[in-house]
Amino acid sequence: MTSPPSTLVETESTAGAPDAGAVFVGAPPHRRTLMGYLVTPLLLLGVLVGLYLYVSAQDLSSGEARRLNADVIATATWEHIQLTLVSTALVLVIAIPIGILLTRPAARFVTPPAIATFNIGQAVPSIGLIALFAVVWNIGFWPAVVALVAYTVLPVLRNTMVGLAQVDESVIESARGMGMTKRLVLSRIELPLAVPIIMAGLRTALTINVGTATLGTFIGAGGLGGLIVAGFVQNRPLITIVGAILVAVLALLIDYLAGIAEEVLRPHGL
Repeated sequence: MTSPPSTLVETESTAGAPDAGAVFVGAPPHRRTLMGYLVTPLLLLGVLVGLYLYVSAQDLSSGEARRLNADVIATATWEHIQLTLVSTALVLVIAIPIGILLTRPAARFVTPPAIATFNIGQAVPSIGLIALFAVVWNIGFWPAVVALVAYTVLPVLRNTMVGLAQVDESVIESARGMGMTKRLVLSRIELPLAVPIIMAGLRTALTINVGTATLGTFIGAGGLGGLIVAGFVQNRPLITIVGAILVAVLALLIDYLAGIAEEVLRPHGL
């Protein structure tokens, strides 16, 4: 009777011919082909080219021409990217260390209240959170960034804790038996094995940030949300459509790049 496919580790010297469903330690992970890496960028490029051709074929009013020129769109896109990347970087700096701390035996008693505290940011509607920071603090870039951090820190925190918790205790005990300190076990065993789950939380946070950053325009933080709002206010659907498509393309592009980073950081054999 063979072991289940998910846990079977055998060699020909001990088990004869390998079972068809066996999973061998050290088996090379599946990697995408060159075409697999190019599909998403080419599709996104096709969408942008199609959007450009569609807008170029329209008889633009003066208001649409002011909003839909290259300088305005490039500035808004860069502001949007800044909001997303800065807030996500702060999320990583906050969520991963705290997630590590909450999985240590000495600190597990504070896990429920800590999770409840971080859950507040996601429980509050994003527009309400951004407006609250603008009222009690200020308007502009940093209040929007802090609101985005509060809104998206929970997915990365939870995934960090889940990723570390799913590491097999026998692997940790084996490393300790080899003389590795707790710090080395964490840095060389636990964190590398938790990378896929942590990166999944990061991709979620990035996608949420790209969408939520559009609301930053209401407190003067800029971004592509300015195009969407201007289209509604001026009753110019074309401006709204352009802004919405650019946000969607940016979200898909960032998720694609995060997926590549996940493959690069994933330990070999997983």
